[in-house]
Amino acid sequence: QLQAFGGGLVQAGGSLRLSCAASGRTFSSNAMGWFRQAPGKAREFIATINLSTGSTYYADSVKGRFTISRDNAKNTVALQMKSLKPDDTAVYYCAARAQYSTYYLGFHDYNYWGQGTLVTVSS
Repeated sequence: QLQAFGGGLVQAGGSLRLSCAASGRTFSSNAMGWFRQAPGKAREFIATINLSTGSTYYADSVKGRFTISRDNAKNTVALQMKSLKPDDTAVYYCAARAQYSTYYLGFHDYNYWGQGTLVTVSS
């Protein structure tokens, strides 16, 4: 089970930190990811992290602005977002899969999903 939280309303140029708490069967996962879905658009990959090594991979659209991190002791993964733009407005989801991959980045490649948290960036 995954629970994402931390969304809210922020002005363009501002920062926000999302967190995702993992429990239950997701413990066997070695990779966590963040996705987002804007109204009328497909769910898109943002970032993923290897829970064992800490290796990360980002979509070009957020590279340099977003940072994914993990705290294995607390079973949490965070997404620090800065320099936010109105185009970043979306529902953000955390997800887990068994193995870390920089190739399998589609939403169907992840097995476990959180409920989503809304991020709204005003211009």
